[in-house]
Amino acid sequence: QVQLVEPGGGLVQAGGSLRLSCAASGGLFSINGMGWYRQAPGKQRELVATISSDGSTNYANPVKGRFTISRDNAKNTVYLQMNSLKTEDTAVYYCNTVLVRLWVFPPDEYDYWGQGTQVTISS
Repeated sequence: QVQLVEPGGGLVQAGGSLRLSCAASGGLFSINGMGWYRQAPGKQRELVATISSDGSTNYANPVKGRFTISRDNAKNTVYLQMNSLKTEDTAVYYCNTVLVRLWVFPPDEYDYWGQGTQVTISS
């Protein structure tokens, strides 16, 4: 059974930095896209950033220039470096991976989500 583990998160002052990570484990798979989403209280879950298997990235406008997404394919891990944090970045952050499940026949693509980690930015 595939699991996405998201340590990290926490409370940071505005202007500070935080790094999130998310590691996929369990089963036999390959990873296509990876990404981060967030959900603030009373709001819908929204895209933060994505990174494809070839390393191309995409960012939501509110985080461009402040956040950097990266991945370590050898570790099946995606990272989100968050700098110049603002109070409006406060949310639960979820990692998402699109896996090719190699233990099924034929192999198929499947979406997995992490459990979410709370990021709180104080003013």
